[in-house]
Amino acid sequence: MTPPIAVADVRTVCCAGVGVIGGGWAAYFLARGYDVVAWDPAPGADDRLRHVVDAAWPALTELGLADGADRSRLRFEPELDKALAGAEFVQESAPEDLELKRRLLADLDAAAPEGVVIGSSTSGYGMSEMDTLADHPERLVVGHPFNPPYLIPLVEVVGSERTSPEVVAWAGDFYRHVGKSVITMDREVPGFIANRLQEALWREALHMVNAGEATVEQIDLSITDGPGLRWPIHGPMLTFHLAGGQGGMAHMLDHFGPSLQSPWTRLVSAELTPALRDAVVDGCEREADGRSIDDLVAERDAGVIAILRALGRA
Repeated sequence: MTPPIAVADVRTVCCAGVGVIGGGWAAYFLARGYDVVAWDPAPGADDRLRHVVDAAWPALTELGLADGADRSRLRFEPELDKALAGAEFVQESAPEDLELKRRLLADLDAAAPEGVVIGSSTSGYGMSEMDTLADHPERLVVGHPFNPPYLIPLVEVVGSERTSPEVVAWAGDFYRHVGKSVITMDREVPGFIANRLQEALWREALHMVNAGEATVEQIDLSITDGPGLRWPIHGPMLTFHLAGGQGGMAHMLDHFGPSLQSPWTRLVSAELTPALRDAVVDGCEREADGRSIDDLVAERDAGVIAILRALGRA
């Protein structure tokens, strides 16, 4: 394939698919001083995108905008070919539908200029599942963000066996260049790393609600005022390393290893019955206590910024 341009020379990014994730990416690239061309076939996508960007802008402004960052550098283009014409990097963020992803990535590959890397925001599909219709799968790579992508630093990068190693390396360098914290994975794993860990906790939470063992509010408080306070500093592995005292993880495993056989978790997902769905939805509405989605977004963003600053990461 034609080699990509230098990471530092990228000036225009195309965001293909601009829902919550794609809109967050668009806001982030704008804040980093890029021209952003957005495309999404859904009716009303332009208005929804600008709402996402406007909602994200106060947090991005507080963190510090790059030179030249301006929301006026966002352009919505209803025709895919025109949206891709001047793109030097493409971030795909279509809904999590495998056949849709396959068709869209093939269309992006067919229309994007030669040498342009195409990153996918997929939440769980491997690129080996998604690149099957593309003529040039060597330039397709997963760039999985965490919501909201304009604020959470993590991006997980991994390609399929057909992705060029140079493209994987380039994508990692590009995301770092724009200020992201990058994990370049050694191999494809369904759900990647962070989502697999998050999903394990989520499944157990659903079981506890379903069994009447805990409410939605109790589950959230158990994390925000419990282990969640430690995780921004040390991840789960170092947290348990410290739990072993001076003996560290070795003592932790030797002493608490037998408890791994205890019935503390149920990793198989609970059946999402109408009753369980309603219990979770009602619990979230009680916990929100009249706060709108926009109110909660602003509250979350302010909290994340405070944590990043407290840790010296912003």
